[in-house]
Amino acid sequence: MKRLLLLAAASTIICAAPAAGQSMDHSDMPGMTPPKPTPTPASKPAEDQHAGHAAQPNAKPAAAEPADPHAGHDMSAMPEAGPATPQASGDPGLGGTALPPGNAPAPVPVEANYADSIWGRDAMIGSRAAVMREHGGGTFSQIIFNIAEYQAGKRADGFRWEGEGWFGGDINRLVVKTEGEATFGEGVESAEVQGLYSRAIDPYFNVQVGVRHDFEPGRPATYATVGIEGLAPYWFEVEGALFLSTRGDLLARAEGYYDQRITQRVILQPRVEFNLSAQDVPASRIGAGLVDVELGLRLRYEISREFAPYVGVAYEAKTGRTANFSRVAGEDPTSANFVVGVRFWF
Repeated sequence: MKRLLLLAAASTIICAAPAAGQSMDHSDMPGMTPPKPTPTPASKPAEDQHAGHAAQPNAKPAAAEPADPHAGHDMSAMPEAGPATPQASGDPGLGGTALPPGNAPAPVPVEANYADSIWGRDAMIGSRAAVMREHGGGTFSQIIFNIAEYQAGKRADGFRWEGEGWFGGDINRLVVKTEGEATFGEGVESAEVQGLYSRAIDPYFNVQVGVRHDFEPGRPATYATVGIEGLAPYWFEVEGALFLSTRGDLLARAEGYYDQRITQRVILQPRVEFNLSAQDVPASRIGAGLVDVELGLRLRYEISREFAPYVGVAYEAKTGRTANFSRVAGEDPTSANFVVGVRFWF
């Protein structure tokens, strides 16, 4: 029994020691004198939320509140301060979302000509022109054949091509186009070359003027050409042109295609082309009105962006008087071909 009483008394002493240590006053220890708070004029001291709490052993003294640098100054006489602008502050990074919210007009953007303050404006004119030429006014080139294919049909097999090359910048370009088709054993049925000046009229369309020369069919013919091509809404590639020959014959052409991506490498390309004539051109076996319609569907696989073999079908139908010219020549005015080819550019 005595042993139990001794153990209980020892436990009571051990548990009471930490509580007593927490309530000790350390203000008499060296270096532990808390700073005296600086009273604020004309302000009521806030009620101490920790009043009556025991002092914590690791508590840090409260830092003194910094004095107001504008204390005693009359701010009512100063003009109203507006939002800072890059021009006023001299800081090029202040602007846009760094400005306070409101309905004020946007600040005028600052030209990035900070080197002028060091080297002078005249010395930097040449450098800025070189930067614009290298990063916005360069010249480029491309050669692309959208169609280069072998055609297998009921009547005879042949081949067809359609491509173009251009050289120039974003606004002005020199463009050369060519297209034609031939039948094995019968020679070239049609072939033409166009030389055009192309100028951008907006980010998506170009106006083109120049000349076209037909080598076949019939006797050679030369045309003045004016047209437009570009990227229509929903990513349709479209092209239209008028052709006026040296003999006064007026022709027109409209075509378009769309690249439908099935995967990142497999693309299905439907294509349509219309040719029209304002009058009969017997030398070229062309009749007035709608000359012919061509429909095509080609499925290609891009081994790389620059090289893509394809397979597909192509259907062509000559109409009206043009169909009559074909029948007189012993030709079928309609044809359907299975095609195998490659689309490439460099």
